[in-house]
Amino acid sequence: MTELKETLRAEALRHRAMLDPRDENPEGAADIFFEALSPRPELVVATYWPKDKEFDPYPILERLLKQGNTCCLPLVQKESRELKFAPWAEGDPLEKGPYGVMQPKVTDDTVFAEPGLLIVPLLAFDRRGYRLGYGGGYYDATLRALRQRKTIIAVGVAYARQACLFNLPADEHDEKLDFVITPDAAHDFRG
Repeated sequence: MTELKETLRAEALRHRAMLDPRDENPEGAADIFFEALSPRPELVVATYWPKDKEFDPYPILERLLKQGNTCCLPLVQKESRELKFAPWAEGDPLEKGPYGVMQPKVTDDTVFAEPGLLIVPLLAFDRRGYRLGYGGGYYDATLRALRQRKTIIAVGVAYARQACLFNLPADEHDEKLDFVITPDAAHDFRG
């Protein structure tokens, strides 16, 4: 199954490279996100800083910060594969982390957060709520660990054209998403 996932991953990257983000509506995705999820201001939300042509969750992040949510960004932990999350607010410094991912600059005083809602990047998603990521397993390990400790909501954000019409291959370690939000719709996989 690993070989099939690698083939699909390469195709998903090729497909995404051909998308023009200007054809999408990130503000519309933010409207759909807030309508579908109605996140309370006390909810800690983890999101990500987009790399290359990943769907940009910034309009969602901006509105979360305005309504008073604590927002955080991931820090890659290569040893454990479980992401850590550092609080981030507008204007806080970012630095390049592993794999070229932008992450908050941490100090000895940084207090890490444990989110109740995670906004997750993806290359493709299917109608069951499985996502195709980059193959590192960081989000799967993180979702699994968080779900063992508490109730969380995992939300993928994507371009509408990243939806697959077929089921993606899913291994035992793959974690399902609860929702995927696109500029066109909220896909709810909790049922």
